[in-house]
Amino acid sequence: MAPIVSGFSKLSKSDKIQWLAQHHFNNNTDAISIIKRYWNSDEKLQQLHDEFTENTISNYYLPFSVAPNFTINNKHYTIPMTIEESSVVAAASKAAKFWQNRGGFTAEVLSVSKVGQVHFNFFGETEKLTSFFEQIKERLLASTEHITKNMQKRGGGITCIELRDKTAEIDHYYQLHCTFETVDAMGANFINSCLEQLASTLQKEALQFPVFSEKEKNIEIIMSILSNYVPECIVRASVSCSIEELPKTKELSSEQYAHKFVQAVKIAQIEPYRAVTHNKGIMNGIDAVVLATGNDFRAIEAGAHAYAARNGRYTSLTSASVTENTFLFSIEIPLALGTVGGLTSLHPLVKLAMQLLGNPNASELMQITAVAGLAQNFAAINSLITTGIQQGHMKMHLMNILNQFDASTKEKELLASYFSTNTVTHSEVVAQLQKIRNPQT
Repeated sequence: MAPIVSGFSKLSKSDKIQWLAQHHFNNNTDAISIIKRYWNSDEKLQQLHDEFTENTISNYYLPFSVAPNFTINNKHYTIPMTIEESSVVAAASKAAKFWQNRGGFTAEVLSVSKVGQVHFNFFGETEKLTSFFEQIKERLLASTEHITKNMQKRGGGITCIELRDKTAEIDHYYQLHCTFETVDAMGANFINSCLEQLASTLQKEALQFPVFSEKEKNIEIIMSILSNYVPECIVRASVSCSIEELPKTKELSSEQYAHKFVQAVKIAQIEPYRAVTHNKGIMNGIDAVVLATGNDFRAIEAGAHAYAARNGRYTSLTSASVTENTFLFSIEIPLALGTVGGLTSLHPLVKLAMQLLGNPNASELMQITAVAGLAQNFAAINSLITTGIQQGHMKMHLMNILNQFDASTKEKELLASYFSTNTVTHSEVVAQLQKIRNPQT
């Protein structure tokens, strides 16, 4: 067990690594070599990465991939995706190409409001607090002008402040529930700065409010923080075509395909066990774009899953229907994304990803990202109702298995050919690899 260490963050990067080697890796030089192998040879670039977070000792690489052939609102895109999971990028690309020949994807932003809250305790009558709030509301807004000035110039700012009574759930508990427009910024720092200022002003104004008793004047701020639940920051994306344009297989006509597809989505709408996996597949596509563009995929995940449960039951983020002869598949999802600030202006690959997308504004990036999720879901359901999910996934996973056993290029070629007509399993890959390496056995 490693000893408790004090002042670790103040150590140099080299000293941090030496401490890890001594206390966790038994001074194993291989461990140090692995850590240093992922350093960037460009010292300035490495320093930039080191300063993204704390106690940095190396870089953790994920594949930076692209999915071509997306047509969104009649505009062509090649979408950057950062993800390690096999088959995600291939599936998105395949879906993009399929829909490119059927008019492409349509997307629109329905709303862009974001939320932050000041949580506080008030030890008095609700009516007195309500009267107080109405009298100081304008002063609350005015106190944030030094923060909101530049955002207002870009068309954003605080759009609403409400006092919410939550005492039915927790004694003495109230909120300032605030909505924001942050234009092309994700806006977390902006929102939190505004909220902390509002909290400070609330307390100061209460101390001077003559109607309050001494107890009522002492408003207790619990916390001031933005919410990653953004049900008013919604984007919708969809595809549609005639039934005849849908895939056909030996087992399924286009009409049967449409029926199975719609039912597969309906199952995810009523069955939470299926809905979680269904939405996880959607987030494969969305997270990959969010990460590639330097946004916060944890916030997006949390908001999306909360939205999926907004009506009291966890359900699908997508919907599908057949009306007369038309198949329609769509998604509605909250996506609080930004294209300025944060990593978008610092990380070189993030800058490149934005250039690849034509330097979109926040609304355009919301649409692109939602489309990536819809494409991913279409590809997954297509596989599930036809060949099954494992056929394509395991063929993509084949290279991961071969890399575990240090397969040569020639071995990979031979086994890729063999498994083009055979089922991929870990044991079968190992068996076939052994046959190549030890033909006599």
